[in-house]
Amino acid sequence: MDRLASIKSFVRTVETGSFSAVAREQQTTQPTISKQIAALEDYLDVQLLTRSTRKLQLTEAGKQFYSHCQDILDTVDAAEASVGKRQQPSGLLRINCPVTFGQRIIVPHLKRFLAQYPQIEVDLMLSDRIINLVEEGVDLAIRVGTHPDPSLISQPIGTTRIITMAAASYLQQYGEPQSPQDLINHNCITYTQLAKPNEWHYQGPSNSSCIVKVNGNLRVDSSVAICQAVLSGLGIALAPTWLCCNDISQGEVKLLFPDYKPNLLPIYAVYRRGRFQPAKIACFIEYLAAEFKLDPWLADESLPLR
Repeated sequence: MDRLASIKSFVRTVETGSFSAVAREQQTTQPTISKQIAALEDYLDVQLLTRSTRKLQLTEAGKQFYSHCQDILDTVDAAEASVGKRQQPSGLLRINCPVTFGQRIIVPHLKRFLAQYPQIEVDLMLSDRIINLVEEGVDLAIRVGTHPDPSLISQPIGTTRIITMAAASYLQQYGEPQSPQDLINHNCITYTQLAKPNEWHYQGPSNSSCIVKVNGNLRVDSSVAICQAVLSGLGIALAPTWLCCNDISQGEVKLLFPDYKPNLLPIYAVYRRGRFQPAKIACFIEYLAAEFKLDPWLADESLPLR
């Protein structure tokens, strides 16, 4: 029995709650993972997991063993990273981020990163859903505007300006609001992933601030849908600059209230807690933070707008 391999399988089974999920990760079969853990239990002469048709659950001995196994795997990773080829960032880096942010911002920055770190492979998972990093086996998530999960480490790596926008077709039909307060008389498209989708915050001239409670007949949980809805003339939206950057540059979408700035959205790199941070995670965070400072669509003032 390969004890280290069995320990890795045991830890991932606890984290995912599924033999099948671990089997998919390791490109093997569910019975193989089950047999690995059964062999580990036989070797230790103790039951680590209770199995039922619905779920797997740690025994008391399993909880104690799991805690030690996490320390063991951290130590192994640190030892491997300290010598030989492992001194250079390497391995598969699994990243999760929102769909449009990944397409418009992350992907264009990947070419230079992969050229700079040729021993790293990236598995980019795009989803507007807030996933569980542990259960999904994700190394790093990029989250925009989402309050960090206290169970994870959240590192700020940039900010993005928010704008109020509408298509010319909507403004021609319903008129153009002159101030945020006028939004109460307009159809506003709200993004349900926000904590308070109907509350739009603005910072006006002389540092005055206001909160407008908007309403509308369209609510969406997808950033892509917001952009398409605006272009279709369905209403006014509050969104990050990068969401419709091409449409803004081409003049298909108009920015409203230039003297009123919605709050900036923070961008976080989020990863699991542990005594050891793999070099592949550290270098990607450092790279993105540096790149975001130079990206005009993430800047507060210097936007490439007409």
